[in-house]
Amino acid sequence: MGLKTTHVSKCLDKKLLVMGYEVPDLLAIFLLLSVLNLTFGQFGAKFFSVWLPTIIFALVLRYSKRGKPNNYLIHYLRHKLGPKKLCAFSESIKWESPNEEMND
Repeated sequence: MGLKTTHVSKCLDKKLLVMGYEVPDLLAIFLLLSVLNLTFGQFGAKFFSVWLPTIIFALVLRYSKRGKPNNYLIHYLRHKLGPKKLCAFSESIKWESPNEEMND
């Protein structure tokens, strides 16, 4: 009676890329495209007001993220939009140094 084995793929942690872009990057590109199309879609120069800025944004995003870790765009936005001051305690708790307790 032999041991049952099952074939398992060797690259389970491979990130999902579509045309070299991660999924959050594609969402940012298509969000920009849809907003520009919504605002400037009725004008005559649709290529220059909608498509060209989106293509430039996609190229800048591709070359600026070269060598950066996975989900760099999400972590960058969390860093910029997050609180400027992080505190482990609530503001109402007054921190006392151990030296003050020794002097009492």
